[in-house]
Amino acid sequence: MTTTGITPTDPPAPPADPPPLRRNRDFLLLWVGAGLTVFGARVTALAYPLLILWDTGSYTGAGLVGTAALLPMLVVQLPGGLLVDRVDRRRLMIWCEAGCLLSTGSVAAAVLLGHVWLWQLVAIAFVQSSLALLYQLAERSAVRHLVTPAQLPLALSRNEARQRGAMLLGRPAGGALFEVGRWVPFLTTTLTHLVSLVALLFIRRPFQAHADAPRSSGSMWSDLAAGLRYVWQQPFLRTVLIFIAVSNMPFEGLAYAVMAVIREDNGSTLAVGLILGVSGVGGMLGALHGTWFMRRLDLRGIVVGGLAGWALVMPLIAFTRDPWLLGLLFTLMSYIGGVFNVVGGVYLVRSTPDHLMGRAGSVAMLLGTGTNFAGPLLAGFLLSSLSVAASVLALSSVMILLVVVSVLSPTVRGQAGTRLIET
Repeated sequence: MTTTGITPTDPPAPPADPPPLRRNRDFLLLWVGAGLTVFGARVTALAYPLLILWDTGSYTGAGLVGTAALLPMLVVQLPGGLLVDRVDRRRLMIWCEAGCLLSTGSVAAAVLLGHVWLWQLVAIAFVQSSLALLYQLAERSAVRHLVTPAQLPLALSRNEARQRGAMLLGRPAGGALFEVGRWVPFLTTTLTHLVSLVALLFIRRPFQAHADAPRSSGSMWSDLAAGLRYVWQQPFLRTVLIFIAVSNMPFEGLAYAVMAVIREDNGSTLAVGLILGVSGVGGMLGALHGTWFMRRLDLRGIVVGGLAGWALVMPLIAFTRDPWLLGLLFTLMSYIGGVFNVVGGVYLVRSTPDHLMGRAGSVAMLLGTGTNFAGPLLAGFLLSSLSVAASVLALSSVMILLVVVSVLSPTVRGQAGTRLIET
C-alpha cells in the first residue's frame, strides 16, 4: 500500500517562556498608571479633611468629607462590579480617569479662586471616589489577562506593594503640598490622572476574555445576586471579609485621632502626612512578604495572628503624642494589612471564574470596606466628646473583640493546615 500527499513535519516547538514581569510592557503600563492613580487619590484623601479641619476646626465637617469619600465603597461596589463584567474594561477605565481628572481639576480651581463650600467638597469627594473605585474594580479584574497564571501571585503581590508605596508617598506629599498652597494637592492629583490616562491608551492586550467566554445574559438584579451568592457561599472568605469590615472602622478613626494630636500640638499638616504616610513602608514590606507568609503559615495562622498583632499595637497609640512613635505604630499595623491584602487577593482570584470576577470582586470589596464610611463619623463623634487617648482606647476595644471571635470561629479553625502556596 502506498501513501501520497504526506509530508514529514517537525514536532511543534515548545511554547516560549513568558517574559518576566519587569519586561511585560502592558503589565508595566497598567502598574505605573494605576500607581499614579492611587498616589493622587491618597494626596486628595488627606487634603479634603485638612482643608476643612485647618480652616474651621470642625471635626464634624472633616468627618463628613471623609465619609463622602468612603461612601462609594458601600453604594457603588455592587453595581460597579456588574458594570465591569458587562462593558469593555479598558474603555471604562479611560472614562473613569477622565472623570477624576475633571473632578480634581475643578476643586483646584475653586480653592485657588477662594470659592469653596463644605457641601461642594462633599459632592466632589463622592464623585471622585466613585470613579476611582470603578477604575480599581476594572484594574483588578484585568491584571489576570496581562500575566500568566503562574505569574499571578507575584503580579498581585507587586500590585499590593505599588498600592502601599503610593500610600507611603501620597500622604506626606499631600501634607507637604497643602503647606505650599491649599490648591496644590488637587492640581497635582489632576496631573497624575492625566498621565495614567495616557498610559491606558498605550496598552495593547485586552482586559477581559474573548467573546467566546461565558458572559452574563441575565437581568441586573440576577447578576448582582449571583455575585453575592458566590461570595457568601465561600465560608472562609465570608468570615474574613466580616473581620476586615469591622476592623476598618477603627482604622479610619485613628487617622483623625492623629490629625487631632498634631493640631492640638500646633503641628503642621506635613507632620500629619508623614505619620500616616510612613505607614506605607510597613504596608509595602508586608505586601512584598505576603508570599513568604503564604509558604510558611496556614490560613488560620495568618488570620488569627494578624488580628492579634493589630490588637496589641493599636492601644499603644493612646499613650504617646510623639510623631516618631506614632509613625512606627502605624507602620506596624500597615505591615499586617499588606500581608492580609495579598493573601485575600490571591485567595479570591484563584477561586473565582473570570466571568464572575468583577461581581465577586466588588462584593468582596463591599463586605470588606463597605463600613469604612462610618469611621470618620465615629471618630468625629468620639473626638468631640472624649479626649484623644480615650477615643483611641474605645476604638481599640473593637479589635480585641475580633481576636476572641477569630479564635473561637469554627470556619477559621477549619483552615488549619491549608496553605495557598505549598512548599
